[in-house]
Order: sequence, then C-alpha cells, then structure tokens
Amino acid sequence: MSRRIDWDALTDVNSHRPWPLPSRPWLMTMSWLDLLFAHWSIDATDLRQRVPSALELDTFDGLGYLSLVPFRMEHVGPRGLGWLPGKLPGPRSFPELNVRTYVTHQGKPGVWFFSLDAADSLAVWGARMGFHLPYFNAEITVGQEDGWTIYNSRRCDRRLGPGDLEARYRPIGDPLVVRPGSLEYWLTERYCLYVIDRRGRVRRGDIHHRPWSIYQAEAEFVTNTVAEAHGLELVGEPMVQFAQQLDVLGWWLDS
Repeated sequence: MSRRIDWDALTDVNSHRPWPLPSRPWLMTMSWLDLLFAHWSIDATDLRQRVPSALELDTFDGLGYLSLVPFRMEHVGPRGLGWLPGKLPGPRSFPELNVRTYVTHQGKPGVWFFSLDAADSLAVWGARMGFHLPYFNAEITVGQEDGWTIYNSRRCDRRLGPGDLEARYRPIGDPLVVRPGSLEYWLTERYCLYVIDRRGRVRRGDIHHRPWSIYQAEAEFVTNTVAEAHGLELVGEPMVQFAQQLDVLGWWLDS
C-alpha cells in the first residue's frame, strides 16, 4: 500500500536550507528510495573540460568529485496528480541511475548531471523536453536479498554510448551525523540542479526536502561502465553512503 504523504508539510522544515524556498509554488513531487551515493575523487582539470564553461566547477580541498547514484523513484508527477482517484496517468514509479558532479552558479551550489538513466521512456521524454536534462533509456532491475539492494542497469539509448552497472549495496550501523563543512555534507546537501537550455542559457531547477538521513554503507561493484561514455575513468574505491527514503519537491526551471 502506497504511503500517503503530506507534500505541503515538507516546506515547514526549511531552516537547514542554504537559501530560502522559492517564492513561487512548487511544481512536482518525487520520492527517492534505496539510494546509494558512490563518490569518487577525480582530477578537477579533467572534470573542468567536461562541464560547461558558464558553470563554476565546485571542488572540496582542491578535488573534484564524480558520483554514481542508483535508486528507485516513486510518486513522480505534477502537483496533486497522485491524490486524484481514477485520474490517468497516475504518478510514475521507476528505477534511475545518475552520473553527476558538483558546480556553482551565482553563489548557489548545485549538481550537474552527465547522464540520468531511467527505466521509463515517458519519464525520459518528459524530462528531456521539459527540463533539458540528459535522460537516457535504460533497462534496470532492482531487488532485495538478505538486506542488500541488488541493482542492475544497462543503458540502451542511441543518443549516448553504452553503460552498465551491476552492484549490490546495504546500509551499515546507525544514521550518520552529517555536519556543515564536512565532505559528506558538501556532497549531499544540495538544493538545485543546473542545465543548459536550447538557447545556451544556464537554468536552475530548485528542489526541497528535509535534511538527509544517511548511513555508512558497503557496496560491491561487479560491472561499472556508466561513466565511460563521458570520457571519465573511475579509479579506486569510492566513498559510499545509503539513504532509505527521501520525499522531494521540485520547481520549474528558473530563468
């Protein structure tokens, strides 16, 4: 049975945000479930060549970071759609896999996506058309086994080269205390994404959620080639964290 969520109540908790909530109404809802953060430090010069020059590459202690984020999406849809009985189509549910790095524009730190693979062709089409996001079609399965999340993804979209992920991951111990100024905080507590629209303009998409509750995690990667189509090589073991559930509001792109 689907959880009933008071979406408007999410905005009541906002003192943790680095800037105020947008003054205009929020547009859409989503929930992120069984999410893994896998962060690799990477040469900032290499990243800088692959991020649009209109955006400032964000670094931590001089290092750039590339993150893979596999998870499941639920309650994805425009405001109010999920609670109108009998209306079609209803809110979407699908697995997704993101390849992202960290940028700043006009003093607001955010996320730049190299790719977002999703197992929902309608969501891929809508996000590309409406939000200028680099979504790609993928075949993804997600399962649970003895406390592990089993995640398998294969990109199958001619607009980008192939990329596969075969992995399993699980949380360890109690939730982390993530303090401002720490690397964990810098990587996770970001409240916008940036895109370049068809006119070449930087556009910001604001989001809002309550503070992350994240756990230390362990992860095993059997196959991991999702960043190779972007000319990026992931070397060494990543820093990994797990989040069980986060409900999120999104706004239309700012101009």
